[in-house]
Amino acid sequence: MSPAADFLNLPERPAKPRQSGLTHVIDKGLSLRQVEDMFSTSGEFIDIVKLGWGTAYVTGGLEEKVRLYESLGVAAVLGGTFWEACLVQGKLAEWKGFISGLGLRYVEVSDGTVELPHAQKLEYIAEYAEDFTVLSEVGSKDADVVMAPYRWVEMIGAELEAGAWKVITEARESGTAGVFRGDGEVRTGLIDEIAHAVDVNRLLFEAPQKSQQVWFVRTFGSNVNLGNIPPEEVIPLETLRLGLRGDTLLSVTSDGPADREGI
Repeated sequence: MSPAADFLNLPERPAKPRQSGLTHVIDKGLSLRQVEDMFSTSGEFIDIVKLGWGTAYVTGGLEEKVRLYESLGVAAVLGGTFWEACLVQGKLAEWKGFISGLGLRYVEVSDGTVELPHAQKLEYIAEYAEDFTVLSEVGSKDADVVMAPYRWVEMIGAELEAGAWKVITEARESGTAGVFRGDGEVRTGLIDEIAHAVDVNRLLFEAPQKSQQVWFVRTFGSNVNLGNIPPEEVIPLETLRLGLRGDTLLSVTSDGPADREGI
């Protein structure tokens, strides 16, 4: 924020590097200039950047881009779909060498497209956690696949226990799968059951659509972890977190939704 903009009472946001209130941005092929421009206006609000699905494999100047993100103080991570492609082709050793060669500190392990026994996924998470910070992802990219809430809770708990730093709840880039219905509506009962059993700070909810971001901020407060945020939506999301947008002006605090009866 501008040094002059300090006269409003706003929800408290943790300083970077933060463990809660994370904004996880999706990079679908930004140029170096676009990255620099994004950070010139919104860098203080960005915590992690994911090079979406398998874009890293076809991105020119990848090493330079990764170094740029590191120099800007954020972690870069390759999309979990790239890991799944390497899994299917039996190229996980090459994947790990590729990751290490880039100097990446974060990795994502997912099974949103492939079928992978959960016990085996847990073994991969535990293995990678010895050398990297692991983001694991639960949920299918297929909107027709509906998993019982108790199974979500079991899988998330097991992946955290295996060594995942945060568990991502699947939504796809479109926000139309996983914890959302095909029209983008939040599966509120599912989220309620997950949040009842798991510390919300250990979760990263993919929420690419504005209506989804509003729901999570209203429900869990300013410092909910949100992912798959488009670059152009970083500042709009921060205004939602701070109650500087009509959708959340009367409903957010640092610790959770405001008591509206007292307003």
